[in-house]
Amino acid sequence: MEKPTHKQLLDAGVHFGHLKKKWNPKMLPYIFMEKKGIHLIDLHRTAECMDEAAAALKQIARSGRKVMFVATKKQARSIVIEAAKSVNMPYVADRWLGGMMTNFSTIRKSIKKMNNIDKMLGDSSVSITKKERLTLTRERNKIEKVMGGIANLNRLPAAIFIVDITHEHIALAESRKLGLRTFGMVDTNSNPSLVDFPIPSNDDASKSVKLITDYMVSAIKEGLEERRKSKEASSN
Repeated sequence: MEKPTHKQLLDAGVHFGHLKKKWNPKMLPYIFMEKKGIHLIDLHRTAECMDEAAAALKQIARSGRKVMFVATKKQARSIVIEAAKSVNMPYVADRWLGGMMTNFSTIRKSIKKMNNIDKMLGDSSVSITKKERLTLTRERNKIEKVMGGIANLNRLPAAIFIVDITHEHIALAESRKLGLRTFGMVDTNSNPSLVDFPIPSNDDASKSVKLITDYMVSAIKEGLEERRKSKEASSN
């Protein structure tokens, strides 16, 4: 698990915050300075927080529990989908449906419906018209777009990693309500006290999102690898 260097954090623009007028005063401990009306994040604090978050995520993965990735902002979607898939973790990247966590049983019904449509469409013995097939395919794709990333999630995850906690405030609120461990990229306009593991960083630039998300994923990979080795050792 190679940690990004100070130069890499700088090059990715991780330190760029929002305009001073948009700041949340609770971000004060993480702000290095103000330049031309823009707050700059203290990258030493970012590095510390990244380490704490990575260590916790590694332990969660090692214990065999799931971490859900959430990023519905355009510039972060593809990064998070790729990251989550690389470690076989659930993700939400299209939009967060209210109740996605707090009303999980209803969400599971929609996923079951999608799976049933798949079976129907794939079963040649089922007689359906061309129009019915088209309608079913559209309905299936609609569900898949929003819920495809959580299709294999049979129970609530243990933790959630969020890119931009202000933008994803509903996801964060539901996770807190259910007592999930929360991890998040927190920009200067957000409240870091709402997250268990805040990572002060630019949550708007794709380079910044990728650098931090990739580091979190590398920690999860280490945890999964340790789990695999531990299982092998106990079975021998």
